Amino acid sequence: MTTFPDGFLWGVATSAYQIEGAVQADGRGPSIWDTFAHKQGTILHGDTGDIAADHYHRLDEDLDLLEQLGIQAYRFSIGWPRVQPQGKGKLNPQGVDFYRRLLDGLAQRGIESMVTLYHWDLPQALEDDGGWLNRDTAQRFADYTGLMVEQFGDLATRWVTLNEPWCSAFLGYYEGRFAPGHRNYDEAYTAVHHLLLAHGVGLAAIRAASSDAEVGLTCNLADIAAATPADAAAAQAADMEENRLFLDPVFLGRYPADAPDLMRNVQLVHDGDLEVISAPLDFFGLNYYIREVVAVDDGEPNRGWRRVPPTGELTSKGDGIAPDGLTKVLLRTQHDYAPNLPIYITESGAPYNDYIDPEGHVNDPERIEYLAEHFVAAQAAIDNGVDLRGYFVWSLLDNFEWDSGYAMRFGIVFVDYSTQRRIPKSSALWYRDVIRANGMPAEGRPALAAPAD
Repeated sequence: MTTFPDGFLWGVATSAYQIEGAVQADGRGPSIWDTFAHKQGTILHGDTGDIAADHYHRLDEDLDLLEQLGIQAYRFSIGWPRVQPQGKGKLNPQGVDFYRRLLDGLAQRGIESMVTLYHWDLPQALEDDGGWLNRDTAQRFADYTGLMVEQFGDLATRWVTLNEPWCSAFLGYYEGRFAPGHRNYDEAYTAVHHLLLAHGVGLAAIRAASSDAEVGLTCNLADIAAATPADAAAAQAADMEENRLFLDPVFLGRYPADAPDLMRNVQLVHDGDLEVISAPLDFFGLNYYIREVVAVDDGEPNRGWRRVPPTGELTSKGDGIAPDGLTKVLLRTQHDYAPNLPIYITESGAPYNDYIDPEGHVNDPERIEYLAEHFVAAQAAIDNGVDLRGYFVWSLLDNFEWDSGYAMRFGIVFVDYSTQRRIPKSSALWYRDVIRANGMPAEGRPALAAPAD
């Protein structure tokens, strides 16, 4: 039996744009993802988040689902343009009411909340003013953050400022795969600094608004390996960009020595910025999905490295599966950066080719195996001294998976998008049993999922 510490928090995670839909309902303003998804050629098959899983209109159903599955904690994000359509100024009362009903519903069902304040859906009005290339956006975020804590601080105490700033910066400003779709290396690093500054001033705003708030930051960290001994420098460069570029300023108050010179430019990094960015956290959120294998790429003019296609067991997205990498990044984060800080795994999961079988079941043994292996890896980190407080599976529902549209199913609950019917997969019932036991049996698997009513 793999048993977790008493009080270990078992949860699931979602994000606003990926599940809510209702993008023009009740005063919501457009976000950069609304704009990006509607540009030709940006998203697989031209999919958008306009409807998604229609969570906005199915809130009570989804809250009941959380309760039925025995979920102890729910991590969700507030859609900034839903509550503050212009990214500044007056709040939208209907948007505020939606998230209050969500938080009230969780409280009534005895489910804890973890609220993410920014999961990539920047109000388009702020993008029109420069987005994350504009230093002023950090202050707009701080203002919004303070208002959210004032509105919801009676119901929510655990707050995440930003989700995965690497994705916002590098997928949004260099690789061009995510909103706003830019392809400029210097812009990516400019966005990094302004995102981290937003985290710092947002953290200060939360502290000013509530003495009870617990504040954290969520980063997606990768276990990075060199393809060959000759690629060691490439692995070091990738580790700088994906891991140390965020961990070093947040925990050590400095950018890595091997970061581009731009990160030492006083026009970008002002005096005092790093002190703001490195203000103490109450917890750290770690998202883990993959081990990356990298090689030197002289044809890549900026990074100088490329990702090598993984081998071995893969998800349906083609990502390599490496549970031991989770143990490694947890140990590294705790020992090298945050020796006395609680850590939560705020996302971890995998997409598979799920479908409704002729009996009405959705059986996903691959996901059960994936989660079981990663839970064991998390337990190994705890056994080696990591103060791991909880695990949030990504995701509760199948959803709009960014540039992959609806092709990737990460949920433990199947969504039939044509009817919006929710069907718990076998992984959901297995996870329910794990939560009840606060651990996993040494062998054996649960019964397969029964059809939903």
